[in-house]
Amino acid sequence: MPSSTSTASDATTALRRLTARDDAVFHDGQLEAIEALVDGHRRALVVQRTGWGKSAVYFISTLLLRQRGAGPTLLVSPLLALMRDQVAAAARAGVRAVAINSANPHEWDETRAKLAADEIDILLVSPERLNNPRFRDEQLPALIERMGMLVVDEAHCISDWGHDFRPDYRRLAELIGQLPSDLPVLATTATANARVVTDVAEQLGAEGDVLTIRGSLARTSLRLGVLELPGARDRLGWLLSHLAELPGSGIIYALTVSAAEDTARLLREGGHAVRAYTGRTDPEEREQLEGQLKGNELKALVATSALGMGFDKPDLGFVIHLGAPSSPVAYYQQVGRAGRATDNADVLLLPGREDKDIWTYFATSSMPSQERAAAVIGELNDVPLSTPALEARVNLRRTPLELLLKVLDVDGAVRRVQGGWVATGQPWTYDRERYERIAAAREAEQRSMLTYQHDSTCRMEMLQRDLDDATAAPCGRCDNCAGPWFPTGVDSAATQTASGTLDKVGVEIEPRAQWPTGAERLGVEAKGKIAVDDRAEAGRAVARLTDLGWGGVLRELFAAGAPDAPISDELLGACVRVLKDWGWAERPAAVVSIPSRSRPQLVDSMARGIARIGRLTDLGSLDLVGEGARSGPGGNSAYRLADVWGQLAVGPALADGLQSLGGKPVLLIDDRVDSRWTLTTAARELRRSGAGSVLPLVLAQVG
Repeated sequence: MPSSTSTASDATTALRRLTARDDAVFHDGQLEAIEALVDGHRRALVVQRTGWGKSAVYFISTLLLRQRGAGPTLLVSPLLALMRDQVAAAARAGVRAVAINSANPHEWDETRAKLAADEIDILLVSPERLNNPRFRDEQLPALIERMGMLVVDEAHCISDWGHDFRPDYRRLAELIGQLPSDLPVLATTATANARVVTDVAEQLGAEGDVLTIRGSLARTSLRLGVLELPGARDRLGWLLSHLAELPGSGIIYALTVSAAEDTARLLREGGHAVRAYTGRTDPEEREQLEGQLKGNELKALVATSALGMGFDKPDLGFVIHLGAPSSPVAYYQQVGRAGRATDNADVLLLPGREDKDIWTYFATSSMPSQERAAAVIGELNDVPLSTPALEARVNLRRTPLELLLKVLDVDGAVRRVQGGWVATGQPWTYDRERYERIAAAREAEQRSMLTYQHDSTCRMEMLQRDLDDATAAPCGRCDNCAGPWFPTGVDSAATQTASGTLDKVGVEIEPRAQWPTGAERLGVEAKGKIAVDDRAEAGRAVARLTDLGWGGVLRELFAAGAPDAPISDELLGACVRVLKDWGWAERPAAVVSIPSRSRPQLVDSMARGIARIGRLTDLGSLDLVGEGARSGPGGNSAYRLADVWGQLAVGPALADGLQSLGGKPVLLIDDRVDSRWTLTTAARELRRSGAGSVLPLVLAQVG
């Protein structure tokens, strides 16, 4: 084996080539990690702040191992944006890195050929790729035989205690168990508290022989602050007033897609070069937007958490949060995008009164419920069943169903194969105590986030303590240490402009055009395309529940325990504005409402009020002929349709009224829309009873 002196010399040479600086030296812990991997073939966990140089450890270790005859490194990385940055950084270090992911299937054959020819130093894959049947069964075994090192980036994702738990990451413990004990394994993260560190170290195995290198998580370049303003219009007004004053370019984080899109539109209309970046943004557009921000062509991206781990712009000048994340650990991860290679960067949190409601709204557990897990396992056997086919058999929407299948797969109860999923026959026990502990930890994180906002302790010190950093100490820079560094005033004209944006109403409701797969198994006598003559037209909602403006009013209206009451003049006025801006082909002649068990006064008063103001015929409501929805919100499409199928009917009086209209359009009124199946089945009944086009109007769109 080469001497440690030789390794240190070779590593320093590689570092200076990577940084293009002849005087570059290692940070504390970097060379220790490299020597442990290259000379000791150890398993190591590196927990260091963003910008410390974790990627330099695995790039340089790969170079040295390859020089000594080792095979390629397998790097498991969670995000496409992160992969793109890692491939580019590897090239600067003289490392030949290639990614296999969903965005480049046209390159997979070439990549396999390069691997066979030993022309790749690092292969980057997503954790999900590890369970792709073809990759897992045909390519991974050969790769394991040749692998020189395994790297797990953003390793907190392994742990269900981590802020961004990914079930597929848990497969890595199984993969690590297949590796020779002397094959070096490196796990890296910047956001792990003591509990996550212990969990990850245990999953790295080697009977506890894991070298943990943990440094201070203090970010001396960041200047943290919190500014509490009365409402959403004031926060948007602050951005309009002061965005141009912030240093360089940066990221504005929002809690919801609609908030990100609305904010980006407002700022663009105010003359700022910004764009929205969310889970709805196409992959190609995401890459383009990332490039524009890195090239300082944009002042900011207004983003959800879709722009997070690993996005690398070393000179990012600021991070603003329009609403607080639910965890200080997640907050630390996001603000860590700023000031990686600059002496100063500004970080400001603008919390909102609605934050806790949004946390609750989005609080979906990544842990399975016993009932749902048992239902899924019960539907599987040794004959593969695809996810869509399984979705029609259990009352779960596609995304939570896929998440549950991944958890059960990692637990060994089910297995993904060509053609779908099968049951393994292995016993599965629901670990209620563990899942309850995790839920309690999530609630504690929310309380810590509120403490961060309101406490007078140093902001950086609080974040460090939440990450169990023993070096936590006052930073001397944040607003609690040195006083507010940010302007607190909001220009009145900017506030008025923001108010105008927040007061906008009208969200399009796309009509259903296809009956869901498998609905016939649940007693629904419909499949395939919905006949054009049975369909609703595109409808309108006043706003989304998650909107910054009217969303607050609607969340209050539909909050658990809120009493039923007639519609307010304010909301009725908003409905009228939606109707005024609709632009329909033909004006509706009458109003029909969907009967409500939970809010009859609200729906009835809304329908009567619109009929009165619009001088439309009030035809009353459809009849309820069933017991109502049984599964409640959150179920999948087939079950949601089955719940409302046959529940609504056109009574004699309504039928006569529809006939008297002579085929003219009808406005269909309801309180809110989620799956759209209630509106779809109601429109079908109305069309079949003589109505012309059916135009749905609701107060709130869920999601």
